[in-house]
Amino acid sequence: MFQKIPARALTDSVAEQLLEKIEGGAFPRGAKLPTEAVLSEEFGVSRTVIREAIARLKYEGLVESRQGSGVFVTDQAGLRPLRIDYSETGTLESVLQIVELRRSIEAEVAAQAARRRTDAAMVAIDAALARLDAAVAEGSDGVEADVAFHRAIAEATGNPFFLKTLAFLSQYLEAATRVTRTNEARREDFSRQVREEHQAIVAAIRAGDPDAARNAAQNHMYNAARRLSQLGDDGTPADGDADVPHGPSH
Repeated sequence: MFQKIPARALTDSVAEQLLEKIEGGAFPRGAKLPTEAVLSEEFGVSRTVIREAIARLKYEGLVESRQGSGVFVTDQAGLRPLRIDYSETGTLESVLQIVELRRSIEAEVAAQAARRRTDAAMVAIDAALARLDAAVAEGSDGVEADVAFHRAIAEATGNPFFLKTLAFLSQYLEAATRVTRTNEARREDFSRQVREEHQAIVAAIRAGDPDAARNAAQNHMYNAARRLSQLGDDGTPADGDADVPHGPSH
């Protein structure tokens, strides 16, 4: 029923094949998975590998253990979660593609924030921006404060799905964000440029101008991608160009 797999990446391979069977209908919702012993025999791996693979599927909500009965496919297993394989995000090109996706979302987030923000939300956005400026002034890379600033804008939309989507994408950009913010801190003019981009977004949201907010957010993300694309493989500016990107997670 299953293909024998090599010793490397055993857990990933087992989890992947089980997932394919679940999504393909071999194990429909409510179905019981074969026992550890059976799966271990069919895959040709140890029970430890089987347990790790099933634990991964449990974490994703695809299967659940029932005391004394075994492991069963959950009712939500037919709903395919959004996934991005970490192995596919290790290149500059893939990071830029995720930034491209995020740019579209950030633009709409800013526009909706301009339409819906309350006075309390505006206070939260201003406070988040002030904390970001303070963090940078203190010599911090500002990554956490930057994420909090953009989260405050997303919260102002009143749409929880914006928050969830941006949080999902940010996890794949964390490493690039830390490299780029660290490099950016070395040049005051770069820090000033990013600060001005942030201020433009906030000003448009405060004015209740969705078009201006959308344009400001797009400009910010275009510049982030442009600066990121000029990084060399070692995280330093390529071809001697010191225009280093702001972390693409914002």
